[in-house]
Amino acid sequence: MAKHRVHSIEFKRQLVAEYTAGETLHALARRHDISRNLIRIWIAKAEAGAFDDEAEAADLLSGYEAKIAALERLVGRQALELEYLKGALKHGRSSRNVSMSVITGPVVSALPRDAG
Repeated sequence: MAKHRVHSIEFKRQLVAEYTAGETLHALARRHDISRNLIRIWIAKAEAGAFDDEAEAADLLSGYEAKIAALERLVGRQALELEYLKGALKHGRSSRNVSMSVITGPVVSALPRDAG
């Protein structure tokens, strides 16, 4: 699956300016390896005022908001993991006086055989 390229507003403005200066769609598309239809869309958006400074600030703000949301999700997941591990540690602790083997685990105490 091909990844979509993301172009800056400044790049889009530059292409629209080159088109307005007389460059053909075909030449622009071939030089920048972009479809002519995409350039037409950018021209229409530029004429509608979508590439002004306020739009650029709004795009930047939405990018930051997306990053903040992703970081909040990460922090939430890490908080859940911490709580889970704290609970596992609390319930899984054995007394410190019991000797343990790395291979077999805690040593089982021997009961007297004649107790029964």
